[in-house]
Amino acid sequence: MKVLFQTRTNLYSAPGGDLIQIQKTKEYLEKLGVTVDISLEFEPDLTDYDVVHLFNLMDPQDIYLQCINAKKQNKKVVLSTIYGLYTEYERKARGGFAQKIANILSPYQIGYLKIIIRHYHENRFHTGVRKLLFKGYYGLMKDITKNVDVFLPNSISEMKRVATEFKLKDYNFEVVPNSIDKKVFDDSIINSDNKYSKYKDCILCAARIEGRKSPLNLIRALNNTNYTLVFVGNESKNQKEYVDQVHAEAGSNVVFLGPIPHEELKELYQVAKVHALVSWMETPGLSSLEAVAMGCNIVVTKKGDTEEYFEDYAFYCEPDDVKSIKKAVDDAFNTPFKEELKTKIVSEYIWEKAASQTLTAYETAKNQ
Repeated sequence: MKVLFQTRTNLYSAPGGDLIQIQKTKEYLEKLGVTVDISLEFEPDLTDYDVVHLFNLMDPQDIYLQCINAKKQNKKVVLSTIYGLYTEYERKARGGFAQKIANILSPYQIGYLKIIIRHYHENRFHTGVRKLLFKGYYGLMKDITKNVDVFLPNSISEMKRVATEFKLKDYNFEVVPNSIDKKVFDDSIINSDNKYSKYKDCILCAARIEGRKSPLNLIRALNNTNYTLVFVGNESKNQKEYVDQVHAEAGSNVVFLGPIPHEELKELYQVAKVHALVSWMETPGLSSLEAVAMGCNIVVTKKGDTEEYFEDYAFYCEPDDVKSIKKAVDDAFNTPFKEELKTKIVSEYIWEKAASQTLTAYETAKNQ
C-alpha cells in the first residue's frame, strides 16, 4: 500500500505536535510495509497512491485544497482530526482587544479572523485562504468532513465533538491515540552522564510558550517557591507581548531552555519530579504521555481529552486559577508515582499500536 500524508504548508517552519505525529506515524507504518510520502503541495499527482491521509482539521485552508484534489483523482481520504476549539481561552484569557472581540463572535468567526490575520502577516494568502474568505471557517471544515472516508480522532471524546459540531451521520472512524516512542522514552535505561542533572526534582513544562498553554499562570503559581520550574520548547512568534510578559514575571527559580531535540527530552523527564501542562485545550498533550512513561507525576487540566487518557491518576487544575495550579503541583510532587498509569501508557499509547490502527483505517477506506 502507498499513502500520501498531507497537511498545513507551514508544518516545518512552525513545528508542533502534529509534526511529531506525522513523522512517527510514517516511521511505524513503514515498519508494517506501507510506503509513505509527505507532500505539502495543494495539487500533487496522486496516480501512485491508494490513500491520501490528511492531518489537522483546525487548519482547513490548506487541507481543503488537498482534500478536493484527492477526490478529483478518485482517492480515498482519511483525516487525523487533531480537533479542539480554543474558544474558552480566547474568551477568558487571551487579553486585550482580541478577548473583547472573542466574547462577541462565535468560535468559528474567531477562527476565521485568526487565520486571515495570520496568513496576511505571514504572506501566505493562497487559494485556500481565499476559499475560506467566501465559505467561512466552519463552512470549509464542514466541506472537508463531507469528503472524509475514515476519521482518525485521538479519542472517543474528540470524535464526538467532531460528529456533533459538523452534524455527521453514518461516518467511519478509528481511534488512533496520541502515542509515545517507547524505544526512546524508557526509564529503565539510565544516563549516568545526564547534562540536565542540575535540575533534579524540577517541575518541567515541555510545551510551546504561548497563551493557550498558560505558562504565565504556572509561573505565577510557582514563582519564588522552593521548586525549580524548567520550560523547554519554542516560543510563539505570534504572541510576542505575552512571551515577553512570561519572561518579565519569571522569578529566579524559573529556567528557559528553549527548543531541544525531541529525543533529548528523555533526559529532562528523567530528572524531573513533575510535568505540568496547564493548557486550555489538549488532546491530551504528547509531552504528558512521555513524562508518565519516564516516571513523572503529571499536572494537567480537564480541558479537552485528558481524562480519557489519564483517568484519576493525573493531578488536575484550572488553567486560570493560580491557587489550583499550585495545589496540583504540590500534590503531584508529594505523592509517590503510580506505576498503573505508566503501564497503561506504555502498553496502549505507543506508535506500534497507532500505526496498526491507522493501517486498519486505510483498509476500511479502501474497501468502501
